[in-house]
Amino acid sequence: MTNEERFLREAIELARANVARGGRPFGAVVVKDGAVLATGVNEILSSNDPTAHAELNAVRAASQKLGSPDLRGCAVYASGHPCPMCMAAMRLAGIAEVTYAYSNEDGEAFGLSTAALYAELARPFSEQSMRIRHVPVRLESGPDLYAEWLHRQPKS
Repeated sequence: MTNEERFLREAIELARANVARGGRPFGAVVVKDGAVLATGVNEILSSNDPTAHAELNAVRAASQKLGSPDLRGCAVYASGHPCPMCMAAMRLAGIAEVTYAYSNEDGEAFGLSTAALYAELARPFSEQSMRIRHVPVRLESGPDLYAEWLHRQPKS
């Protein structure tokens, strides 16, 4: 068995255990240097948090363990096709490799596909079902928000 298969099997076992506890069928494993760094399961139902996806919970746990939001050098193995939110978070964290066992096609018959969401997000803002607008408001007092942030960054 390859490491890829081993990590995917671990993600599936996490998902299966989560189902046994009344959760949704998703598990994820963050791996660094060939070893499991952190794991996560989907906790949407137990936490009432729509962002408590397995991949995000695993990424949060890995970031806490490393003491850094930078997860470059890590890979994620997920039981199911990660949704756009999870994919974006993993990219922001610097994860360069994502592998999943069950596809959106596998999940479609069970209401577990995010393919429609991917399609919606690929459309221009003006054509999406969510109203998305840019209104360039600025405060008159104090420096510009982004300039202030940059000014407060440690000098290297």
